Amino acid sequence: MAGEKTLIAFATKGGTTEGYANAIASVLREEFMMGVDLINLGKRHDPDLAPYRNLIVGTGVRIKKVYGDATSFLERDFGDRKVAIYFSSLDTKEVVVKEYLEKILQQNAKLKPIAVEVFGGRMRLLGKTVQDKVDLDKAKEWARGIARQLQV
Repeated sequence: MAGEKTLIAFATKGGTTEGYANAIASVLREEFMMGVDLINLGKRHDPDLAPYRNLIVGTGVRIKKVYGDATSFLERDFGDRKVAIYFSSLDTKEVVVKEYLEKILQQNAKLKPIAVEVFGGRMRLLGKTVQDKVDLDKAKEWARGIARQLQV
């Protein structure tokens, strides 16, 4: 039986996806008094899901690929847990859904996310930021929207 907490599991390379995870966690904790843990899938590939009723999975997209740590995690059987997914990407939501999410869902037919969102990404070249579409306010608003679904 799943516990009552929410796990935010994320895969990040440059820190953008982790920043979104922290913003989402702060809303869920501070505004909705939810128990939330964060796990970097790059450091913990196979976290124990027993304490969690809800999962929020975040991943970045780089060079037209979703981070492998996230895709591997999303292949798991999450049972009856509620799952929400977010991407940090410079692509539009339509592109991300078509190019990346559909492939993930083909790999795991049992995965039925309650919400999917795309937040702006950041591109760095040679140590300099050349594109920055990070929008933490959008992530916080999304968290407010899904919090009610997660609490039911």
